[in-house]
Amino acid sequence: MKRLNLILLVDDDETTNFLNKRLLTRMEIAERIEVVNNGEEALTFLNNAVAQGASLPDLMFLDIKMPVMDGFEFLDKYHQLPETTQNCIVVMMLTSSASFYDLEKLKKYNAVEQHISKPLEEAHVREILAAHFA
Repeated sequence: MKRLNLILLVDDDETTNFLNKRLLTRMEIAERIEVVNNGEEALTFLNNAVAQGASLPDLMFLDIKMPVMDGFEFLDKYHQLPETTQNCIVVMMLTSSASFYDLEKLKKYNAVEQHISKPLEEAHVREILAAHFA
């Protein structure tokens, strides 16, 4: 399988980011893995990439519970981006929040392909790759 160009991890937890980046690096599935700490930083990352003509992420793992701008607030803003930006990114919610309310709220966001409970595991990644990048 062809390697992805870029994976974006959006999470405020340093340990989670470290472990996820280490897993993805070990799996050698992407040329680059970038980490941002909240939804606002993720929006800035995407807007800068568009403005500079740089590559957008192929895959994004997004946490729900974050300071500054949480995952839901990010998704509200994300849906305002041009469709050409939205259509090229596979968005996965990766979160420890398994509340019924959060899972129900996620259903209203078409951009979210799937909810995955933390921690990210190799099996999850392989399933995502097979489903969206085969």
